[in-house]
Amino acid sequence: MANMPDKPETWALVLAWLSQHAPVLYATGLSFLMAAVRIIYGGGTQRQALLEGALCGGLTLTLISGLEFFGLPQSLSTFVGGWVGFLGVEKVRALADRYANFKIPASKAGE
Repeated sequence: MANMPDKPETWALVLAWLSQHAPVLYATGLSFLMAAVRIIYGGGTQRQALLEGALCGGLTLTLISGLEFFGLPQSLSTFVGGWVGFLGVEKVRALADRYANFKIPASKAGE
């Protein structure tokens, strides 16, 4: 197996990339960890914890990408990640459904 090149430019590029994406990486990791711990604390299995953590991490990435669209600072990503991990995917989905039904009422059949 080849070793990583020991060039200062490579390490500088890796550290620059990590520095640039630190809020997103931190928020995703926080969301994953909080969701996994919440599931394990509630008596769930390791499989459930990993799946919920992955779903919460992905949902956090999705929500963070929308922060710029709404004119919110990137520093809110930790807040978003923490709350997504704490609430879980099902609760966030229920809140999104409730918000969507409030803004866009469902039409009744036959109208």
